[in-house]
Amino acid sequence: MGTPEFPDLGKHCSVEDCKQIDFLPFTCDRCHLVYCLEHRSYIKHHCPKADKKDVTVVICPLCAKGVRLIPDEDPNITWETHVNTECDPTNYDKVTKKKKCLVPGCREVLTFSNTIKCRDCSIDHCLKHRFGPDHKCPGPKKPESGFPFMGLLSRSRKEESKPNRAPATSSSKWATSFLNAASTVRASAEASMTKLSSELSQKWQIARDGVGLSNSSGSVGQVEECPQCGAKFSSVTTLVDHVEKVHERNNQSLVFKMSIDVCPKCSQGFRDPVALVQHVERDHGGTSNA
Repeated sequence: MGTPEFPDLGKHCSVEDCKQIDFLPFTCDRCHLVYCLEHRSYIKHHCPKADKKDVTVVICPLCAKGVRLIPDEDPNITWETHVNTECDPTNYDKVTKKKKCLVPGCREVLTFSNTIKCRDCSIDHCLKHRFGPDHKCPGPKKPESGFPFMGLLSRSRKEESKPNRAPATSSSKWATSFLNAASTVRASAEASMTKLSSELSQKWQIARDGVGLSNSSGSVGQVEECPQCGAKFSSVTTLVDHVEKVHERNNQSLVFKMSIDVCPKCSQGFRDPVALVQHVERDHGGTSNA
């Protein structure tokens, strides 16, 4: 085999019936034997290790997942391992059931290239029904009204509609908290108005009784201070004029600008939040333990 110059040139085919010398032999990557051009394939030389690197995948009929068969392992054992560990029957519908357009009468299967999500309703539709009038889009969700206690009222109605729960408990808690908050606001407002009126009456009395004394005494350095804004005046008369022009007008504007709460059920207006709560409990079936 070979020549004197190249003694290792060429090898014989490993097939017993062939043994042909080949100067460009082929080495099988599975059995690592040398073969000629005719017997180089796995089938021609009947390679015993031809399936060692083959990848065989079986689709599970329960979960529609691929199960890879291990060459040196019994397929039954591989299948049993998959069923006991990875198999999830709920995944079958996700894989096999194709998503379709939700428009009645449309059977278009939604894929990656023909799916459009509506900006208003956020629902996937096909290209044919991508516009709002085509799929009868209800439009964007309307924001809730600006009534500050609408969330509490809607929450109480939802809890009352549930049959397994006692509606009186939740409604009583809501009404009690609402009454406490409203009473606190009204009490603070009344206290402020009472304090202001008493101070004004005192200043008026001082101005009426002692205005002559303050002018005749000729005292230097006497300063009158406003109890509301802290402004300083040289005489009581000037202070009284300041209170009448500035603070009484502001108080009147605050009174006229008082917010009116509207009943969410009958749209009746109330200036007092407590009166609104009592109206809801009396006329609309609300309950309260307060």
